[in-house]
Amino acid sequence: MDVASEIERGVEDIQNLGTSRYSVVRCDDSDPREWLAGTPVCSLLKQRHIAHVGVLRATYPFEIKRKFQSGSFMMACLEGEGTVLVDGQWKRLRAGEACLLPPFVLNTFKCIEGVSWEFCWVRYLESPETKPIVTHHSPVLGKYDCSPLFAAIQGLYSECRGMNNPAALDQWIELVQHYVMRFAQPQDYDDRLWRTWQKVDQSLSRKWTLSELAGIAHMSEEHLRRLCRQHYGRSPMQHLTFLRMQRAKQLLSTTDEKIESVARAVSYDSVYTFSSLFKRWVGYSPSQFR
Repeated sequence: MDVASEIERGVEDIQNLGTSRYSVVRCDDSDPREWLAGTPVCSLLKQRHIAHVGVLRATYPFEIKRKFQSGSFMMACLEGEGTVLVDGQWKRLRAGEACLLPPFVLNTFKCIEGVSWEFCWVRYLESPETKPIVTHHSPVLGKYDCSPLFAAIQGLYSECRGMNNPAALDQWIELVQHYVMRFAQPQDYDDRLWRTWQKVDQSLSRKWTLSELAGIAHMSEEHLRRLCRQHYGRSPMQHLTFLRMQRAKQLLSTTDEKIESVARAVSYDSVYTFSSLFKRWVGYSPSQFR
């Protein structure tokens, strides 16, 4: 099934857990969904704006689809592999890799037939008052040592099921947050990339070319491609589109600007082109998103 068909398929969320096994800790008991029933609650997660964390061992036909995932979602693959819809494209998430999905986009992932898949996840709560986990230099998919995050989540789950000591719970949550941030906001990314995207983010209405981006970064186009793939899991032009879609979501959510004006603000003269691309990346048309 292609991406367009995936976006159009039905209006309801999909949750097919099959025979999957999972361990979850949630921040409160306000979510009535059956799969969360009976799972331990740790209110301290709210201090880090975390909705729930967990570990899942999945087999085909496991599939999750959230039409409007309202919080950042990180998943780290421990064993096997599965497929995740990222930036409007299906990509494989393999052992030793992590994926970071921004809020307010179509969130969907599923098992491959005949292949088991084990991953851990952290699902955040987003609000205008919270600092977003996903920034312009956050990777979308990349190499990641998953074992520390897995251990922190398992430690939190065991403490919730056992002594449930607040001091111990707080320490486990700090570790979970630390290992998420190690991937989401790495400190070892190339400063030239940071400076480049800082400048581009200030002028998203400009029709940037790869040559211009390479010039700002003071490197060849090919080297810029390699660094962007390494740090973000995207090509430079794909990352430019990501920044534009993020700005468009912000404008649609916080202003009354017409869609034509929003399109121009992120460099698109054609409303049709902008709307088609926005739906591919976000999962909704601009008017639906608004």
